[in-house]
Amino acid sequence: MEGISLRKKSLVVLLAVLMVLSVAIAGCGGQQTQDQSAKPAETKKDVVIRYNLGAQPETIDPALNSAVDGATVILHTFEGLVNLDEHQQPVPGVAEKWDVSDDGLVWTFHLRDNAKWTDGQPVTAKDFDYAWKRALNPDTASEYAYQLYYIKNGEDYNTGKNGVTADDLGIKVIDDHTIEVTLAAPTPYILQIFAFPTLFPVRQDTVEANGDKWAQSPDTYIGNGAFKVTEMAYQDHITMVKNDNYWNKDAIKPDKLIFTEVVDESTMLASYENGEMDVIDSMPNADIERLKNDPNSGFVLGANLGTYYVDFNNQKAPFNNPLVRKAFSLAIDRKSLVENVTKAGQIPADAFVGPGFPDADPTKEFHDVQGAFYDGSKANVEEAKKALADAGYPDGKGFPKVTYLYNEGQGHQDIAQALQEMWKQNLGVQVELSSQEWQVFQETRRRGEYDIARDGWLGDYTDPMTMLDLFISNSGNNNLQYKSKEYDALISKAKSTNNEADRMQAMHDAQQLLLGTDWACAPLYFYTDPYCVKPGLKGMIADPLGFKRFHYAYWENQ
Repeated sequence: MEGISLRKKSLVVLLAVLMVLSVAIAGCGGQQTQDQSAKPAETKKDVVIRYNLGAQPETIDPALNSAVDGATVILHTFEGLVNLDEHQQPVPGVAEKWDVSDDGLVWTFHLRDNAKWTDGQPVTAKDFDYAWKRALNPDTASEYAYQLYYIKNGEDYNTGKNGVTADDLGIKVIDDHTIEVTLAAPTPYILQIFAFPTLFPVRQDTVEANGDKWAQSPDTYIGNGAFKVTEMAYQDHITMVKNDNYWNKDAIKPDKLIFTEVVDESTMLASYENGEMDVIDSMPNADIERLKNDPNSGFVLGANLGTYYVDFNNQKAPFNNPLVRKAFSLAIDRKSLVENVTKAGQIPADAFVGPGFPDADPTKEFHDVQGAFYDGSKANVEEAKKALADAGYPDGKGFPKVTYLYNEGQGHQDIAQALQEMWKQNLGVQVELSSQEWQVFQETRRRGEYDIARDGWLGDYTDPMTMLDLFISNSGNNNLQYKSKEYDALISKAKSTNNEADRMQAMHDAQQLLLGTDWACAPLYFYTDPYCVKPGLKGMIADPLGFKRFHYAYWENQ
């Protein structure tokens, strides 16, 4: 996700990189002295946490969202069958328990009796059935529909193949509190999928009564999670309060969450340092060293499972030529980029799937088994120039005018300018730069209306598949416009085999085709997670999939 992960005890996941980060530093406060005999009864002070979400989410509809910002709101206002605990392990959510058949194909979830929506109505198996079929319905145009292809006949229904209808899906409502799911193939990470926001329930009556606008107003944004939305101020903030109808409300610590929507990194840092925000997860690159060295800044350098990369439009000249893509990728000095531009401990990328994802042998990582596709420590100028010459543009002569597109933000701009200079110096080509507001940028990139564009992906779960099925031909998140029947077949093989070694080999072969043959994109670096959290805030979870979770966060002396 522009960028949940779970496993059942019978399908153990080996989480190679997990970093659950919470910061707790003693706060301070004043106390007024007075006659104790006249002291009024103390009242509980609301626990309020202010987190800067960044840009206003394009959508907070579980079926339509594909970005971390929107998912962060959804994770606090909705709940799936299964949750993640602070160690990224599966725990009951709406489902209080589940069973799985011996062949791993049939999963039966038993919903708790006291699961309710924010308006007090019960959450039932029919709500999940409706939400999943809605996300798979091609008319919905869910970018994440492919996350439900694990369900029997899910892909055929979504793509209109073989006459499959919604009635043919492997989804069966047994009763209000029981839903049975039949998978297309055994999937070792399936509980992580059931914990993913696209599979959260939604209310049919609310969605159908309000159409696309149901998720744009607190009055109609009815969820089933720990919090309910009370305010939506356009490009300013989203306010949530504890949901009194939530089945586990007594465990929820905050009374109110305020998610601000400040995009400019200098402004957000100033707001944090002025006490107007409690948590930010972006700041100007130039301030990172100062924050690192200030013990009172609350700066944390966490870990993320994901990759920042450059999209080449694989369907548009001149980047429909793999030699051009190869030249532009090899001309990048990734080490210089992370050391001199981003400055947050990122690892130069030499592949698309980075460290932290296990291979068939759980003692080894997928990244290490595959090996590097190029030297991430320097640009390979000689090979880059040769590839561009072989494409018909020796020393960049005759190369057409192209533009690098990125969304607003100083960090993205700094990277864009560095790339522009590298391509000019190493290839002799002039690349223009263009920035767009976040929501406009997402739509422009999604439609393929660009030459080169910035992109980034945080894993949705802890299997390499989360990084690789991104580029199947019918993926709604395939911004590269990459189309390869061979690649699609390899991903399909990996999803259908019961043999773990064969599954991993198919994914290795897919990445080899993606980068080693087609040079479809240019990975730049593997993410880290630099953020600041106010001293005294405890219990916040910063997971390696990119989410800040505040369900159990509180102020130490409150």
